[in-house]
Formats: sequence, structure tokens, C-alpha cells
Amino acid sequence: MGVPSGKGSALVISLDFELHWGVRDLKKLDAAERSRLLSARRIVPRLLSLFDEFQIHATWATVGFLFAQSRDQLDRFIPALKPSYSRPELNPYLEQIGANEAEDPFHFGLSLIEEVARHRGQEIASHSFSHYYSMERGQTEQQFEADLGSALAIASEAGFQLSSYVFPRNQANPRYLPALERAGVKCYRGAEPAAANRPAESEQQRRFYKRAGRLADSYLNLFGAKTHPWPHVQALASIPGSRYLAPYRGWLEALEWARLQRITGAMEHAAQHGEIFHLWWHPEDFAYDCDLNLRFLRSILMAFEDFRSRFDMQSLCMSEALVGSETRGAKVAHDVLVEEFS
Repeated sequence: MGVPSGKGSALVISLDFELHWGVRDLKKLDAAERSRLLSARRIVPRLLSLFDEFQIHATWATVGFLFAQSRDQLDRFIPALKPSYSRPELNPYLEQIGANEAEDPFHFGLSLIEEVARHRGQEIASHSFSHYYSMERGQTEQQFEADLGSALAIASEAGFQLSSYVFPRNQANPRYLPALERAGVKCYRGAEPAAANRPAESEQQRRFYKRAGRLADSYLNLFGAKTHPWPHVQALASIPGSRYLAPYRGWLEALEWARLQRITGAMEHAAQHGEIFHLWWHPEDFAYDCDLNLRFLRSILMAFEDFRSRFDMQSLCMSEALVGSETRGAKVAHDVLVEEFS
């Protein structure tokens, strides 16, 4: 089956780059967590090498704190309006951090950000300043906008102009989209189109039936391919997620073939129908069983290579999906005009 006339397809990859900021309310920075995060840092160049090999473009949505060279610099960008979460454990400003990346590689990451940016096709994007939770009780739209301003400002000082945004924990709050637009953000990662993935506060997201549904859908086709049409060209566009690339689970090793088929089957559906398949995960997810996780990713990229050959499927970062949408729209309009006047 070929791609419909006038359409193309794309694999979009986004990674939520957080280090300890993404789990500080869930995991203490003990010896085990420090070991995990050091392993996660070593994964980044290995991911980049794999992306280079397969010519993969990706968006690295990065917590703003990681751009700081030092605690003193970070302090300069802390917004006057901080999030007033009802649950105090969510407050990142209570975290004890070191003086710089050399002393504290768990909370600083500018050297890794710069390494990512040196590789072709890698987009640095925003994952908020403080790993901001947009749907938790207590915080406000004004606090979100202040956090966003700090995120863009500290990235700018480091030499990065950010145009894509990923809501931490996928809490894509529709009331906050105008703030993204006012700040000049061009696109964000919308939620996966399934009830189990609906944006909600963390406690609701972690309810057993939702977690069970997400896990089962990793192996069985419960919620469909979850591919998406190209975004409309507008001031702020959603590029919804299609699938979270969960890490290797030893107790489900016998079903790895089904997990791979679930991903590659959805990707092929996008390739055949001229749509986008948006795969996302955290670099930190690969910290354990590194070789097995990278081998699984390689299998996904080998399937993509086949779809690229057969269907001319593209590899795009999030901001490139907008350009691709504009180009596709222009091509369709051109084809219509040619047909009308031929």
C-alpha cells in the first residue's frame, strides 16, 4: 500500500530530559538514585550515536534548571511567582543542590545540552523551568507564565532559542496554551488520544486502572495506532504523542516481540496513511538495562529505515513537523491548482 497522493508521513521523536528534577518528589537522591542518574548521563552520547547512525532527528525537552552553569546563575532566573502547590513535596525550590555541574551532576546538565546541540537534527526545547506541574492543585496560570518566562530566559543566556514545549508529566493544561503563544512558542506535545493518557494531576495519572491500561496497551492493541494528521499551520500547534517508549521490563521479557510489534505496527500505519507517529521517552528511562534498551530502540529505528525506504517516511523533530506541515499544505494546494487548470 502506498502513501496517499499529496501526503507524506513522519516519525517524530521527543525526549523529556530531566535528571533528578523529574522524579524528586518520588525518589530520594540516595546512592541508588545517584547511580541511576550517572548511568542516565552516560546514555545520552550513546543515544546521539544511534540517532546519527540512522539520521534521526529528535526534540530534547529540557528542564530549565539544567541550563544553569552554577547555583548563583540559577538563582538569578528564579521567578518572583513560584508555584504554590497544595502538596509541598512538589515544590522544587526546596531541593538541596550543589554549586555547579562538576559538584552536582544530578541537578545541572549544561554540558550534556551542549553535546546534544552539536549533533545534526537535534532540537533543544523547553520542559518548563522547574519541571512545572500545570494541573496540580494550588498553582496558577500566572505562576505558570512566570515559570515559562524563566525557562526561555535561562536557555537564551546559554545560547538557545526555544520554540517547542513539552508539559511535565504530560499535564497539557488547555487554559495555559495562550501563555505559550504569548511567549512565542510554536508547538507543544499534546496528550495521547486515550482515556488512560488524559491530562490530569499526578495522583489521578497513577491510579491503578490507568496504569494497567497503559501497560496493557504497550503489548495489545487496546487504543489503536494513535497516529495523527499533520498539524494545522497556526500560531501554536499541538503535535500529540502517540506512544511512550517504556523501558525494558525483565518480568515481561517473553512479550518483547509484542511490544516491538505494537510500536512498529503503529509507525507503519502512519507511513501508509500519510500521518505522524510521535514516540517519546526520557533518557533516564534507559539507565537500567542500558544495552537491552538501546538494542530495542535500534530495532525500532531499523523498522523506520524500512518505512523510509518504502514510503519515504521522514524523521523530524517537533518544530520541523510544523515546517513539514506548511510544505505539505503548499504541495496539496499546488496539486489542486494544477488539476483545476490542466
